[in-house]
Amino acid sequence: MPWHAYLNFHTMNKKIQSALISVFYKEGLEPVVQQLHELGITIYSTGGTQSFIEKLDIPVVPVENLTSYPSILGGRVKTLHPSVFGGILGRRDNETDVKEMQQYKIPELDLVIVDLYPFEETVAITLSPSFAGDEEEAGKTIIEKIDIGGPSMIRGAAKNFKDVLVIAAKKDYLGLAQLLQDQKGETTLEQRKTYAAKAFEIVAHYDVAIAKYFNPSNAQYFLSSVTNPKAMRYGENPHQSGVFYGHTSELFDQLNGKELSYNNLVDADAAIQLINEFPLPISNGIVMEGVVFAIIKHTNVCGIAAGPTVKEAWDAALAGDNESAFGGVLVCNSTIDKNTADAINEIFFEVLIAPAFDENALDVLKSKKNRILLQLKKSPHNKEQYKSLLNGVLLQQTDEGNYAEWKETGARPATNAENADLVFANLVCKHLKSNAIALVKNKQLIGKGCGQTSRIDALRHALEKAKQFNFDLTGAVMASDAFFPFNDCVQLGHEAGITAFIQPGGSIRDKDSIEYCKQHNLAMVITGMRHFRH
Repeated sequence: MPWHAYLNFHTMNKKIQSALISVFYKEGLEPVVQQLHELGITIYSTGGTQSFIEKLDIPVVPVENLTSYPSILGGRVKTLHPSVFGGILGRRDNETDVKEMQQYKIPELDLVIVDLYPFEETVAITLSPSFAGDEEEAGKTIIEKIDIGGPSMIRGAAKNFKDVLVIAAKKDYLGLAQLLQDQKGETTLEQRKTYAAKAFEIVAHYDVAIAKYFNPSNAQYFLSSVTNPKAMRYGENPHQSGVFYGHTSELFDQLNGKELSYNNLVDADAAIQLINEFPLPISNGIVMEGVVFAIIKHTNVCGIAAGPTVKEAWDAALAGDNESAFGGVLVCNSTIDKNTADAINEIFFEVLIAPAFDENALDVLKSKKNRILLQLKKSPHNKEQYKSLLNGVLLQQTDEGNYAEWKETGARPATNAENADLVFANLVCKHLKSNAIALVKNKQLIGKGCGQTSRIDALRHALEKAKQFNFDLTGAVMASDAFFPFNDCVQLGHEAGITAFIQPGGSIRDKDSIEYCKQHNLAMVITGMRHFRH
């Protein structure tokens, strides 16, 4: 049954009749227990939690009454029993489950409040100067804080979320108390599902912490799991090892070529991120139309153009910098035909990515056995990006969008042709390393400067590239990934023939560049959205 159909089938609210509580942290638990008692909910508990509840003069049923076994092995075994797990995992809408629960006198447990032994806290304590024991004692103390029954009960309750509400952390006691009060002990499927998701995250984090303790030399751990990670031939350089955690088969099929390397994957990611921008509707009425072909080198765009056909887009992209294209990664948003394949086949490249290939085009492109051909099935839509540094990890949202506003600040509005090129140029600049400048004319990248330590150097590099490949900059546009701190870039660009500029703005000296544009009849658009790429 599909997931959504499953949820729709089980949309009923559930009234809590019984609860199992077994927690290490008791702070904040009293209001929950009081609410449960006032609602007439039967409470089952163990050990210290049972004593805590009894001291509140609230009736509580010992778990031993269900299992007929006391807590044994120094507390290591007390809830690991069918009478407990049957009550958690029993499906209320499954006739066989219900009969078996009745046969073996297993009560339905509708609420499970279980947290985990403080493993990470215990590790930290044993490492502190205040810990009195030796290394052996520290090891024993830590091992005993590896919870077994807790994670099992939490996972069981989370798995059976359509019937059971699970609370796996003390931070959720307050919210539970409020929920019980507001809803008179009734829960919705969505609430149970939300708490189940939290529970699985908590258990996952707990297991990661334990794994890290047993293998402290391993790399970063994340709350995600990839089975059978792919070992790379090597990393960024031959002396570095590399492993890929992911599933490329979800995104593309490899039709030809050698095994993808670390650098191939890095460049392929940059290429797919770039091509995912096209075609792109623009809020001011401009629409990026036509075929887009791009060439990526070391994650930077070295050639990109839009055209009416794949071949014309390819020719224009290659013309932007046919020198840097050598050994690059190619990407297109349209089907590769034989005419284009014949042209592409004349140069050396590592990877070609496209949504489709004509059969006769594949015949041509497969003539080189190591040439990697990837048929893109869908584009990744990751909302987050990670970067490892300083013994930690940075997490940020992906850089989505082109601009936040379209504010004309120059001497005149940009023409329709300039507008189209400005939109195109700003997207290209977004995919160049900072400091970045992109020069575009007729939706063709004709000059770019990237990874420079000053913006004026990035522009000088872009102008030199345009000159190297004999481009006429008259009527071209310029995009900058960040603001112009001075008017020098605008002046230098104007002197080269550029007539329109696009930049995010935000400098205290924005007026210098704006004033220069007004004095020289130039168009300037301020976007309010910076696109740094380090």
